[in-house]
Amino acid sequence: MKMKTYVRPEALYPYRAWSLAEEAYDDENNQRSESVFALGNGYIGMRGNFEEGYHGVKGKSVTGNYVNGFYDAKPIVYPEGAYGYPSRNQSMLNVTNAQCVHISVGDDPFHLNAGKVISYKRELDMKRGFLQRHVEWESPSGGHVRLSFRRLVSLSRQHLAAIQVEIESVQYSGAIRLHSFMDGKIEEAEVTDDPRLGSGGGEPSLMHEYMKRSGEELLLKQRTRHTDFELVTAISHQVTGPLVWESEDIQDDEHIGTAFTVRLAPGEKVSLTKYISYHSSKDEAGQELEIQATETHHAASGLSFEKLLGEQEAYLESFWQHADVEIEGDPALQQGIRFNAYQLLQSVGRDGKTNIGAKGLTGEGYEGHYFWDTEMYMMPFFTYTQPDIARALMDFRYATLDKARSRAEVMSQKGALYPWRTIDGEENSAYFPAGTAQMHINADIAYAVRQYVQATGDEEFLVRKGAEILFETSRFWTDLGYFNAARDGAFCIDAVTGPDEYTAIVNNNTYTNLMVQSQLSYAYETAHLLRRDYPAEYDRIAQAIGLTEAETEGWKEAAIRMYVPYDEKLGIYAQDDTFLSKKKWDFENTPEDKYPLLLHFHPLVIYRHQVLKQADTVMALFLLGEKFTIEEKVRNYQYYEPLTTHDSSLSPCIHSIVSAEIGDLEGAYAYFDRTVRMDLDDINRNAKDGLHTAAMAGSWMSIVNGFAGMRLTNGSLSFNPALPAQWESCSFRVTYQGQLLKVRMSRRETSYTLLAGDRVSFKHQGKDISLTAGETVVM
Repeated sequence: MKMKTYVRPEALYPYRAWSLAEEAYDDENNQRSESVFALGNGYIGMRGNFEEGYHGVKGKSVTGNYVNGFYDAKPIVYPEGAYGYPSRNQSMLNVTNAQCVHISVGDDPFHLNAGKVISYKRELDMKRGFLQRHVEWESPSGGHVRLSFRRLVSLSRQHLAAIQVEIESVQYSGAIRLHSFMDGKIEEAEVTDDPRLGSGGGEPSLMHEYMKRSGEELLLKQRTRHTDFELVTAISHQVTGPLVWESEDIQDDEHIGTAFTVRLAPGEKVSLTKYISYHSSKDEAGQELEIQATETHHAASGLSFEKLLGEQEAYLESFWQHADVEIEGDPALQQGIRFNAYQLLQSVGRDGKTNIGAKGLTGEGYEGHYFWDTEMYMMPFFTYTQPDIARALMDFRYATLDKARSRAEVMSQKGALYPWRTIDGEENSAYFPAGTAQMHINADIAYAVRQYVQATGDEEFLVRKGAEILFETSRFWTDLGYFNAARDGAFCIDAVTGPDEYTAIVNNNTYTNLMVQSQLSYAYETAHLLRRDYPAEYDRIAQAIGLTEAETEGWKEAAIRMYVPYDEKLGIYAQDDTFLSKKKWDFENTPEDKYPLLLHFHPLVIYRHQVLKQADTVMALFLLGEKFTIEEKVRNYQYYEPLTTHDSSLSPCIHSIVSAEIGDLEGAYAYFDRTVRMDLDDINRNAKDGLHTAAMAGSWMSIVNGFAGMRLTNGSLSFNPALPAQWESCSFRVTYQGQLLKVRMSRRETSYTLLAGDRVSFKHQGKDISLTAGETVVM
């Protein structure tokens, strides 16, 4: 399915360098906008719901508030079960909605679908880190007011969010009522046929325990039905403006709040600041949750919204100094790449106990599960821009290593097998052909360990944690694979699924075998390093897991004798043992409305054809590029590219990178364009379910690894820049072994500047370069 010339859709939102704006409200597009205007801090996630709610538009909104890693685990019911199938499905929960502020002008409730909207604008400010909305409105009774809403989820205070509502009378004299409350009654997600959304339905997962007022705070406590986790949501308020002449406590069912009533005359304003906190027993002892909430709100009461906004700006100033990408020549892509970086920051867990889901904290697609997306797509972005966050993501995998060991035991294997999809480390994939069988996740995590350690120089992580991950997952591979006499004693790995989920349960998937070969070599080298330089640490690990030197030698032998399918006639690597013998998919007679194929064809129909959901062998060309000649890359890419549907959002960025490397800049640019604005242009028509975090990170990779040609090979950094013809220039920053390097590509030259650090060495198109602090070199 060779990609046609890509035509960028008409803009859904105006192109702006540092913001995302919506200048008219439309019920039909509301769910999409709720996703793109979502806020978060890696712990709390809030969809861009209106504080006042919605009137007469049932089904046009998905109210969403999430706490990363906070889940329930419902039993999975299989019509036909089998040994080793996961028994419970973990789902990130939609938790208490604390965004609610209902407003009345006299007797008229404020809603965009009532009265007259004179002007409307909503804007996400990515430089200052907040969401604002301005509405000029005339009530059905003629009350003319201006309403301003500002919202932030604090990036420096994990448990805190804040909303400020300001109402100004234009031509109105009378009462204004602001009813601020929490709503603990959550609607369960709908049951659908789309496997990307999750199961949905069933009895509520959050059970109400109690509500109470404690000083200035209002508290609502809930407990998960199956996992028995506790959650305390709390709110507190500050009101400024005319004297509050009435304050009413309101509490019923699972709602608790306060209604403030003031009288305004024309020109007068009232402002309500609402502080919101979430604390769960996954993070603190259950009996201390109320104390933690009270402490959070006491700290907030000494602040103002402006002070919180100042903290937010300072945090983001540091972030953008390391993560910003500047594109001169295409405002749409400039906006897109900044939006993607910003949303990645908002969704990533950075406490070592949580991770980043396929939809981040913006929606319930994929039920909040963590996949290989983290290591293969998100990790590179954080490794080179926020290495502390990358370390936390690696810490999460170490924290769940024991559960990976248990999973390997269930699968009758030694060592450790990481889950395909998970929240707490247990396997949650109920469809094993495109789940558990994707055992390449072990090698993906090992690859991420290697890239992280070499890029950061964090050998302490390797010694204390990373090595044990490498050793246990390598043990799994040598137990799973075998030296096959039918292949002249080559090491083979049977019955696995590679990245391409349209080809399942195959022998010798090329991507998997090559990644395992790389992992086993690195594990062997790491064991040698520890024995030589960290003998005490090596002995600690060896005693804990029963590791012997003979076993590490076996890793080396398996790597040397790894079997990789190759077709001499075509001069390409076969995706697996049988892929090239299958019939090619009939793309010519497959209508556009039959994509994605997974929603229109039985898996067996797809499995028996040469057709790819996403990059597979092509991904290996990028990740393990040193193993291939440029001619091999061209031949393999040209064979697999026409067979790839890109039904997965993870795919276009990889094709963009490889296209750039083999000299097809037009193809690279088309794939990049599709990736970078996937959500802002709603390319896949499902942004309403949450944003595509892997594609977001992939758009950064398309620039840095694609157009700039950055590679890290055996610890050595190199660049091979090629600027797209559509741009005047592009610049970005990467942190490499503690040094901050700025790269700027223009039409005629590339410059490198060491912004922070003492010295950095790398290659530009094969030429060695070394820079000292503040030095610039132009090539």
